[in-house]
Amino acid sequence: QVQLVESGGGLVQPGGSLRLSCAASGFTFSSYWMYWVRQAPEKGLEWVSSISLGGLSTYYADSVKGRFTISRDNAKNTVYLQMNNLKPDDTAVYYCAGNQRVVPYGNRRYRNAYEYWGQGTQVTVSS
Repeated sequence: QVQLVESGGGLVQPGGSLRLSCAASGFTFSSYWMYWVRQAPEKGLEWVSSISLGGLSTYYADSVKGRFTISRDNAKNTVYLQMNNLKPDDTAVYYCAGNQRVVPYGNRRYRNAYEYWGQGTQVTVSS
């Protein structure tokens, strides 16, 4: 049974940091591109970041570039998202997703573009 389980969300003040984790099981994690996608209240899905199979290539949305860092540990079947200098606009449910092939940029805001999808973790940035 395939599972993606996110953790690490919570309430943080503006300027603070959080580290999200996503533990994968039931598939060959090292053969999958991994993604973080978020959904703010009453908004659609927004792609946040991607990481290649071995972790050497990483990509970020302009809205988080320079503040967020994606990484993965294939030995632990886990992908991470380090989020620094958080802003109220970062408030959202954060999902991790996996796909064996690269998801084209234009499709990354659609849930069905990904083979595997987690249940999400809430991040709230507020003073």
